[in-house]
Amino acid sequence: MLLRQLKYFAAVVERGSFTEAAADCYISQSAVSQQIKALENELGVRLLERRNRGFSLTPAGELFYGRGKKLLREAEELCRDTVAASLGGARRLRVGYLKCFGGDELRLAVAEFSEKYPETSIETIGGSHEELYDLLRFGGADVAMSDQRRAFSDEYVNFHLSYCFCCAEFSGRSELASHAEYVDAEALSKIPCILVASKEQRDNEADFYQNTLGIGSSFIFAESIDEGRMTAAGNAGFLLVEYGERRPARDASLLRLPIYSGGSPLRRNYCAFWRKSAEKPESAEFAEILYEIFKSR
Repeated sequence: MLLRQLKYFAAVVERGSFTEAAADCYISQSAVSQQIKALENELGVRLLERRNRGFSLTPAGELFYGRGKKLLREAEELCRDTVAASLGGARRLRVGYLKCFGGDELRLAVAEFSEKYPETSIETIGGSHEELYDLLRFGGADVAMSDQRRAFSDEYVNFHLSYCFCCAEFSGRSELASHAEYVDAEALSKIPCILVASKEQRDNEADFYQNTLGIGSSFIFAESIDEGRMTAAGNAGFLLVEYGERRPARDASLLRLPIYSGGSPLRRNYCAFWRKSAEKPESAEFAEILYEIFKSR
């Protein structure tokens, strides 16, 4: 049994809805359903009594939910305490960021922060949207630069940074090379989309970009932007990346154009997030630096 499955189960019970629980956990409804079914299969008991328009907890489900919530709280405390013990008296800021972000704003912010606060070491951690959410929740990161995928939570500071552009990077030999200033999302439907995602997050990321943003019908996955660019340079598909600016880019191996949908550029709301209950002064300072860099672009 995974803690993540327990988290999904608790969210379903508390929200009374698979759909709302999926939104809270930043994954698809089908993924929540699959994980809870896998949990029931592993335990060998039914936790939920499903009906046409809802569900109810079985006696086993009530027991599992009550003790599971306690276990989740203890896991969060364990993660935070372990990280705090490892730091001792040292000052450190751990910054999470989306792996699919291709701009240099984050790098510039890290450099500026390090110059301004040389006594504080800074660590960067890449991940998907959900992986960054878990890092914040369980104390693995102090602040995360990520996109907004649902309503803001009151448990976090939601510091707006910029509206970043979804872009396609592709080989000069691609059929997309005939586009001058932008490429429409419909033109991408017949070309494999290269997504940067870990093995555990592939289904979630594909579901979000295909069903929420309307990009891609088939997918190739890469562990990093560099790996994705190598794949795109080989004309195997287009790499989906996000930038703080939409300026077209052309070099010897790759072209980059912003993606349009419905006649307008497709943009994502990027924010710096950090937990209010674990707030560090450095988190707000880093977010301010990052905001000013985005603003100047």
